[in-house]
Amino acid sequence: MSTSDSLASPYAGFIAGLPKAELHVHHVGSASPRIVSELAERHPGTVPSDPEALRRFFEFRDFAHFIEVYLAVVDLVRTPEDIRYLTYEIGREMATGQALRYAELTCTPYTSVRPHEDGKGMPVEAYTEALEDARGAVERDFGLVLRWIYDIPGEAGVPSADATLAYALEHRTDALVGFGLGGPEIGVPRPQFQPHFDAARAAGLHSVPHAGETTGPETIWHALDLLGAERIGHGTSAAQDPALLAALAERGIPLEVCPSSNIATRAVSTLEEHPIRAFRDAGVVVTVNSDDPPMFGTTLNHEYEVAASLLDLDEAGLADLARTAVRASFAEDGVKDRVLAEIDEYAASASAAGPEME
Repeated sequence: MSTSDSLASPYAGFIAGLPKAELHVHHVGSASPRIVSELAERHPGTVPSDPEALRRFFEFRDFAHFIEVYLAVVDLVRTPEDIRYLTYEIGREMATGQALRYAELTCTPYTSVRPHEDGKGMPVEAYTEALEDARGAVERDFGLVLRWIYDIPGEAGVPSADATLAYALEHRTDALVGFGLGGPEIGVPRPQFQPHFDAARAAGLHSVPHAGETTGPETIWHALDLLGAERIGHGTSAAQDPALLAALAERGIPLEVCPSSNIATRAVSTLEEHPIRAFRDAGVVVTVNSDDPPMFGTTLNHEYEVAASLLDLDEAGLADLARTAVRASFAEDGVKDRVLAEIDEYAASASAAGPEME
């Protein structure tokens, strides 16, 4: 379900071809209906494989229901073959439909590696090998650079954090750049994960927890002061605390803003009430992302259209938004330079061509 189907952007054509990077997008949450249908055929059960039934399945009542549906899709990813198929097909759709050049996929290995109730569950070595095999194929076939953020599922508590940290440190690849924390925020205090983030940061991983999506500013303060956050996933409630906005701006901590996600999960009531303008006006670094795009009926292209409307961006402003994401990424300097040069070239071509590119 698209949260803003009525939004008709005059810059849709420009956005479609604009080279982009994405920083907040979930691995399993990027599974399109086509991919979910294939996985549901492989593992019949609670998730329907029929496209229309899938559409109804993804109609969320609230954040808690979204988590319930998300975990049902997670349960479809059971084998290394599933991991490779999912990752490769996500890469195909990102690169061919949205001009993505770089993406940091948030992966939650705990939900695939730990034993399932039926006694099944893949070894972490097989999980890692499948991810890496798909990553290489995606870059070779589509020119899309993928990097990983390993994510603690907060609802599973400290045991999941222990396991995720072990996966990250003991089975690390060069493509693993960040350590995150997701899932429900209510009833999942951030301070309990401080030792895990301390260890991950000491090993050179970047700290990128979700915070302030469905809870107040205190959660964001904890992410900053206890978890050493270098970017904040969502940060929606930061707008409630002027001192927090000032701290984010002063420290140069980017927010990974996901407008349609916030509407779909009822974190924000309407797009008109979304705090992205307040972030921008306070001098906070803002990146725009899709979160779990097929589940929210959106794409990164569409999120840029939403941002263009909410922030009054023209083509130059949209190109700057794309550059901000690249600069806020954890990509190697060579990758950043290449994608930034592509954005510059594209924007210059669009400017020379005159009005909006079709």
